Amino acid sequence: MSIVTIDADVAREKFLKAPFALKHGLSDHPLFALERLVKLAQSMPRDRIEYNSGKVLPGQRPEDIPSIDMPPAEVIRRIEEANAWMVIKGVEHDPDYAAILKTFVDAAQAAAGKKAQDYSDLQGYIFVSSANSTTPFHVDAEENILIQIRGDKFVHIFENGDRTLVSEEAMEISPSKHRNQHYDPSYEGRAQVFSMKEGDAVHLPYLWPHWVKTGGRYSVSMAMTWKTPEVNRLNKIRLMNGTLRHFGMAQKPPGVSPAMDGLKVAAHDAMRAVVDPLRKSEGARRVLRGLIYGRKANYYYGKKEKKAG
Repeated sequence: MSIVTIDADVAREKFLKAPFALKHGLSDHPLFALERLVKLAQSMPRDRIEYNSGKVLPGQRPEDIPSIDMPPAEVIRRIEEANAWMVIKGVEHDPDYAAILKTFVDAAQAAAGKKAQDYSDLQGYIFVSSANSTTPFHVDAEENILIQIRGDKFVHIFENGDRTLVSEEAMEISPSKHRNQHYDPSYEGRAQVFSMKEGDAVHLPYLWPHWVKTGGRYSVSMAMTWKTPEVNRLNKIRLMNGTLRHFGMAQKPPGVSPAMDGLKVAAHDAMRAVVDPLRKSEGARRVLRGLIYGRKANYYYGKKEKKAG
């Protein structure tokens, strides 16, 4: 099987608009063997690794998520017994994974009639989860293709235009906000469930709410994410809205005031021009997040690490 198998008619109809299934040929790739993932985790700055217990509910409150007192590499080695959920972020910084990401997303873009230059900010997130682990209800601020590499996964996806599920305020972006969203079991009647086995994949467009549960074996999967020019613009506005709300100033959703949206985009770009050169190291990123957004901005460090820091 080629690296990606996608129905071109379906892709042209649904790409960036609605979820749909596709296939991939990466299930046996050595980059996703556990020992290779151990090496990947050991090469990553600590703020690019997040993990906790996988024994949680779809609507789990962030403050009630149990932590795991184990180094990241050991979590991966013991994933079959650890009852854990882990994500390794920013794997595109490793050239081997970056090559797979670009080849895959470029092929998907081409099948949908898009060009490689139609997107930017290609990123990869590798998930390593124990059996019967849950990723609670959340939204992702990128375009996304999730590929299932080991084990089974059940992805419950909800219409992104339904603001009774996730409000516009909840979709604002801020490092001080945990990704988990409020969830009620009554939502489930509105879910589209993708049952994924090794070799399966699903396209998750921008801000479509979802939650995920693994099957009876440990799971390895990868989210391949990218941003279109419109997504980049919306995220700048939503980050400014989230930041201003953090300081007590409620904001209007994108599109309500185009003039104000333009000012927010310009302010975002000006601030990033100053801040980005200061974010080269993990320590600098951690300090800046804490100074601007408070202690909650570094929530993905373990409790002991927070105290030590």
